[in-house]
Amino acid sequence: MRYFIKFTYLLAAAINLAPAIGVYSNDILGLLYGVEIPSSELSLLLRHRAVLFALVGGLLLTAAFQSHLRTQAGIAGLISMLSFVVLFIVTGADNESLLRVALIDSVVGSLFIAGFGLHLLKRGSA
Repeated sequence: MRYFIKFTYLLAAAINLAPAIGVYSNDILGLLYGVEIPSSELSLLLRHRAVLFALVGGLLLTAAFQSHLRTQAGIAGLISMLSFVVLFIVTGADNESLLRVALIDSVVGSLFIAGFGLHLLKRGSA
């Protein structure tokens, strides 16, 4: 159980850290999301989003090895991944790259829910 929990935190960290590379350029953002970045304002918003992904991913990575951070990191990670899936569905976005992101977040989010749930159960029984 301990290794599964750590694995799910590491996996969620990787998924949240991957888009952080978008902070470096509009070209990378375009590749990540399959969208054009037509203005400096949109570039700013998407690059800021990349920074926030780095923060969440870093927190999840740290929590994989520091169990006292797992509850807070788990909540942040779940909000990060599952809110995108919900917003993707609600907005009716029709973009293959964004669909891929939503599917990855759905699969990893499902595994992470299991790991987070086990963490809460383990914490409650300790």
